[in-house]
Amino acid sequence: MIRREGYRIRYPSTPINRMLASIRALSDKRKGKYVLVAPATVMILAIVLFPLLYAIVVSFQNIDARTAVGTFVGPKNYLDAFRDARFLNALGNTLFFTGVAVTFELLLGFILAQTLIGHLPGKRFIVPILMLPVVIAPLIVGYTWRMLWDTQYGPINQVLGWFAGRPIELVWLANPVTVWPAIFITEIWQWTPFMFLVLLAGLTAINPEYREAAEIDGASSWQTLRYITLPLIWPVMAVAILFRALDAFKVFDIIFALTNGGPGTMTETISLYAYSVGFRNFRISYMAALTLILIAIVSVAITFLWRRMSADQERMA
Repeated sequence: MIRREGYRIRYPSTPINRMLASIRALSDKRKGKYVLVAPATVMILAIVLFPLLYAIVVSFQNIDARTAVGTFVGPKNYLDAFRDARFLNALGNTLFFTGVAVTFELLLGFILAQTLIGHLPGKRFIVPILMLPVVIAPLIVGYTWRMLWDTQYGPINQVLGWFAGRPIELVWLANPVTVWPAIFITEIWQWTPFMFLVLLAGLTAINPEYREAAEIDGASSWQTLRYITLPLIWPVMAVAILFRALDAFKVFDIIFALTNGGPGTMTETISLYAYSVGFRNFRISYMAALTLILIAIVSVAITFLWRRMSADQERMA
C-alpha cells in the first residue's frame, strides 16, 4: 500500500523497490555510473576471457581427441611451434600476404579517393558500385574468383587468349609463379573499396582553403599532396592501415577457397595451418598454442602501431 508522509510518497517495501532505491541512491554518487555498466562489462569480459583462458589451459596440455583427456606438457607445444618448419613457412606467407595486399589496397584506394574527391559526373552511382565487393562474404568471393581463374572454363584465360591471338591455358592456382598474383588480385579487388571509402571520408574532411592557399603560394600538385594532404589525412590513413592489416593477418576464407594453401604449402597462412592442425589432424592443444601465438603477434603489432600513431599525432599537434 502506498502511503503519503507529508510531501513524500512512501512505496511499499518490496525486493524490487529496495533494489531500485539502492540503484537510485548509488546513481547520485560518483561510483553509481560504474555500477550501472558493471553487468554489461562482466558479460563482455566473460565472453572474451573464458575462451582465451580455456585456450591457454589447453595449450599447456596434450589432449587426446578421442577421449578428450589431457596431460600436462608445459610449454612443449610452443617450443614445437618455433621448431616447426611448416609453421614458420606459414608465418612468412602471412607476413608477405599482409604487407603486399595492404600496400596495394592503400595505394589504389588513395588514388580512387583522390579521383572522386572533386565534382565528378555520376559520382553518386560510382561510389555505391565500388562498395559492392566489400559487402560480399570473403568465402563467396574466393569461390567466385576460383571459377574465374579456372584453366579450362575460366573467362580470364579466354580474354587473355583474345588479346594473344591464341589459346591461353595458364594454371593460375597451381602454378608457383602465378598463384600469388591471382590471390593478390582477388584480395585487392574485394578490400580496396574499404580503403577507398575511409580515405575518401578523410579527404572530404580536409578544409579546401588549405589547398587554395597552397595554389596561391605557387605550390605544385606534388607539394600540396606531400606537405598538406598526407599530413592531414595521416590519422585516418593509419586507422585504415591498422584495421586492414589486422584483418589480412588472420586471412583464411579467400585462400581456403582459392588454393587451400597449395600448391603444397606455398600459400598456407597461420590461420589455415591452425585449422589443418586442429580439425584435420585433431591436435587440439597444438592448435591452441598456434592460435595464442597469432594473438600475441597481433597484440604486439597493435601496441606498436598505436604508439606510433599517438607519437605522430603529438608531433603534428
